[in-house]
Amino acid sequence: MSTDSGLGGPWRFGPVTVWCLPHVNGTRGEPQARVLLAGQLGTDPDTLPLQRDPRGRPELHAAFAHLGTGWSHSHGRLLVALGEGVRLGVDLEPLRPRPRMREIIERFFHPGEVDWLLGLDEDARQGWFFRVWCAKEAILKAQGQGISFGLHRLQLAPAPDAALHLAWCAPELGDAARWHLHEWAAADDFRAALAWHAV
Repeated sequence: MSTDSGLGGPWRFGPVTVWCLPHVNGTRGEPQARVLLAGQLGTDPDTLPLQRDPRGRPELHAAFAHLGTGWSHSHGRLLVALGEGVRLGVDLEPLRPRPRMREIIERFFHPGEVDWLLGLDEDARQGWFFRVWCAKEAILKAQGQGISFGLHRLQLAPAPDAALHLAWCAPELGDAARWHLHEWAAADDFRAALAWHAV
């Protein structure tokens, strides 16, 4: 699944490659992502046909229209993803205390997730919370609306091997089975998630 088991990547998940770069807090991710993408595609950052759709989702056009891309930055790191023939989303979350975690779960998550997560002890709940949150963000970035779509409109669940999978989603996300989800540690104190489906 991954081309590099060490932290920092790049990682390869199916048709998608993800890079992790140092990033200056308080700055936009797009300029840095544009430089990396242009380097990978053999073109100039200033002429790379990268635009935002009406919802703000990044898209490549012209000769690169068959490629999907996206990025996420947080606390000094930037993830950039690029894949062929896919629509993708990527998210990066620092692992830090969330004092209102239970309230967030009860208020925003799918009822099936609420029952599952609140049935865990506190340590297990914290670990799964970050995994679920990060995966939801990645899926909804791929969809295009982000969390304004509604975190309760998709349900994640652990498989027998403890991998998360999309168990159910609202019709706007299509068939849940078409979604590929990958999670990993982008660094010692970060969770990362990539979601994609073929187009």
